[in-house]
Amino acid sequence: MSLKRTMVYAEAEDLAVIKEAAANSDASEAEIIREAIHLAAMRVRRRTEPLRLRRFASGDPTLAGRVEEILAEDGPA
Repeated sequence: MSLKRTMVYAEAEDLAVIKEAAANSDASEAEIIREAIHLAAMRVRRRTEPLRLRRFASGDPTLAGRVEEILAEDGPA
């Protein structure tokens, strides 16, 4: 992975949380910030790309009409 340097402004409170998290883990502040940037970028990317959900055939023509009943059998989430 090729890293590029950039400048980001952050709230002092957020930087304090990052510093504390780094002190209490094996990750550096930079690693925490890089991971946060990556997760934010992936979240935005996922919103702009269409979902690619697989379709399946259950073979049960009554399944769609019984969804609520089936879910209720599992109890509350």
